[in-house]
Amino acid sequence: MRIGIIYNVSGHHENWSGRALESLQAEGLRNGGSRRAVIEHLGAQPCCHSAQEIFDDIRGQGKRIGIASVYRALEQLVELDLVQRVELGDGIARFEPAHAGGEHHHHLVCDDCGRIEPFSDPGLEKTLTAVAERLHCGMRSHEVILHGSCAACLTAAL
Repeated sequence: MRIGIIYNVSGHHENWSGRALESLQAEGLRNGGSRRAVIEHLGAQPCCHSAQEIFDDIRGQGKRIGIASVYRALEQLVELDLVQRVELGDGIARFEPAHAGGEHHHHLVCDDCGRIEPFSDPGLEKTLTAVAERLHCGMRSHEVILHGSCAACLTAAL
């Protein structure tokens, strides 16, 4: 039973891409080429992607971009707090938009097929806030990663 858990995190952030491009301009940085392609790609995704996945997807759209340019763009976007690095425990860094308002989701990682699903749970957020308060922790951020089997792998195992 999945009470209170929202699996298909929606409303994904069409506005994030525009805000990220404006932030680059405000920093005096060009917002064309590789940076724009990476921003537009991430802004259209429901969850995190690795640099290689981003590169493959952008190239698959017929755009010319180098893998080194993707890495440089991602590192710069992380430095500007426009993108957050997500570590899921498999040694592969993934990236997704960082939202100034604190909007975020967590990740379910299928240990069988490798699928990554975003999820949000308002009850979990309340509990984490209560724990931080009880521990006298000025919590700035948190990450929750659930490892297990996705619904498809559970069904296939039956």
